[in-house]
Amino acid sequence: MSDNGEERTDILVLVDDEGNEHEFALVDRFQVDLYDYAILVPVLYCEEEEYIDFQEDAYIFRVEIEANEEALVEVDDEAEWNRVATIWEERVKTIENLYDDGLS
Repeated sequence: MSDNGEERTDILVLVDDEGNEHEFALVDRFQVDLYDYAILVPVLYCEEEEYIDFQEDAYIFRVEIEANEEALVEVDDEAEWNRVATIWEERVKTIENLYDDGLS
């Protein structure tokens, strides 16, 4: 994502069922049918070289409103997951094609 022309990554902290915190980078957010979906990847910190890296695994979450706040809900339904994953893959290919064509 960019902010005033500068590249920036939104980092979210999610808490698992055992109370452990995990940091994720928000790599994409888009709408499918009536829902918004967020694509998150786990963040890895490399302190020796002072940079942030990201794991290859991406997770799909549905964005829902709970108590007037956005909440991320893991997509459990296989058909819904496949539909959103297919759309995300198409979005990634489109962006890659734009960069390959020099239209960044």
